[in-house]
Amino acid sequence: MNKKEIGELSRRWKPEKCAVSRIYGCYVSGSEKRIVADLDESLGRMSQDEAEFYLGFLKKVLSGTQGRNLIDVVFSTNQVTDSDEHRLLMDLKKTSLQNGEARRMFYQKVIDCLEMDEENYLILMASDSYDVPRRGKDDELQTDASDDVFTYFLCAVCPVKENKASLDYFPGDNEFHCSDSHTVAPPELGFLFPAFDDRAANIYNALFYTKKPDNLHQEFIDAVFHTEPPLSAAEQRENFEAALTETLGDACSLDIVQAVYEQLAEKIAEHKESKNPEPLSLTPKDVSSMLRDCGVQEDQAAAFEEQCAVSLGEGAVLNPVNLVDTGRFEVKTAEARLIVDPACSYVVETRVIDGKRYILIPAGEEVEVNGLPIRVGETGEG
Repeated sequence: MNKKEIGELSRRWKPEKCAVSRIYGCYVSGSEKRIVADLDESLGRMSQDEAEFYLGFLKKVLSGTQGRNLIDVVFSTNQVTDSDEHRLLMDLKKTSLQNGEARRMFYQKVIDCLEMDEENYLILMASDSYDVPRRGKDDELQTDASDDVFTYFLCAVCPVKENKASLDYFPGDNEFHCSDSHTVAPPELGFLFPAFDDRAANIYNALFYTKKPDNLHQEFIDAVFHTEPPLSAAEQRENFEAALTETLGDACSLDIVQAVYEQLAEKIAEHKESKNPEPLSLTPKDVSSMLRDCGVQEDQAAAFEEQCAVSLGEGAVLNPVNLVDTGRFEVKTAEARLIVDPACSYVVETRVIDGKRYILIPAGEEVEVNGLPIRVGETGEG
């Protein structure tokens, strides 16, 4: 799925736009791994505020950055043809979640595997049928023309936070009472099935959501989809950096790192400006080409590619957003940490003075220490 397709579905999740009739789910005690309460509610009988809360939590599953928060899950042909995990998802889809036995099987599968920081959580599910409008030559949606109906469901797993006891006002009693409350937080993870690829159903794919890119909840992916868990954003970055340091060795200088990071940041900016709905991706071969352009020797650039194949997998596709922090450029030593605007990273340099290695930045006109303006002396001054 691309950004445009995700946005098209996301805009539906409002009471007046979607075809959701019921909200399903269950409240789970994580410590006891049991269902505390079952949820099967008519959306039409809810108050406007309550309906918007439920749909808002489910809509959150369609938000975030592709390759970081939103991950494509791909099923093998064998799984689609004959596997318990795909058969269960298809049963849920075909019955629009109305099959109670299939729902209970799904709930139990999640409960048995899921490890959550919060002790309790809420599993939410809803099915929608989208009469997919055609796109005209001007790329505008033609709401009065449709060739297909896309039936799918969303699942969201929301932590339930226990608040401290407080003194609350109860309008019905016209009194204040001390009460404990439990609040449903935005989802920690969830998914869409099937995928909406080329604006049509693709039962070979699902779109997985994680709130924290560094924690994909691989136990959930393995149990529900039974597919090889993708590398998290943190794992991609760690393996990328390890490949650089191991294969470049002493050639992994500040100048080389600056040049590679600048090129990656430039590609991210260009992709954002182009408004291309497809996610940005690079191969290790693309990065090794950058290394060669920076003066890295041919054998070291080739070794980088080979190391990526080992640590990231053959045919690995890298998301530059996971490899660099475009918001800052950080240099650390044992004694200090220096953070610079990435646009100004070129001012940082290394130099050997009187046999000692230094990291240098120009002082400029305005210098502060803990917010206090100071004067930097001229040459020869203290």
